[in-house]
Amino acid sequence: MAAGGISIHAVDVANGRTAVGMRVEIVEIGPVERLVARGEIGPNGVFDHASAQGEGVGEGLYEARFHIGAYFVARGEPQGILDVAPFRFVIRDASQHFHLPLKFTAHGYSLYRGA
Repeated sequence: MAAGGISIHAVDVANGRTAVGMRVEIVEIGPVERLVARGEIGPNGVFDHASAQGEGVGEGLYEARFHIGAYFVARGEPQGILDVAPFRFVIRDASQHFHLPLKFTAHGYSLYRGA
């Protein structure tokens, strides 16, 4: 059965821009943590990685990690209170796609399973 994948979209809502360059990791949580994906948000606001098409994704417990603090520091802006924002979720049916839209500021974020 092919996996549905995990896609990510990130927007800096306080500044009205996509989160170009924000570091993201997706890990599978188990007896030993397994890195599924690592990279940066691209110019279109999307994390372009093969995990979006299902590569390396199956049933299990996952965590997406968004390096919000470093994103602001890299732009010479105040970091705010956030460092790394984690989002832990369970995939019970690997054929379903998981889209994770992140909206954030330097002081808070909203993240959910989107359509």
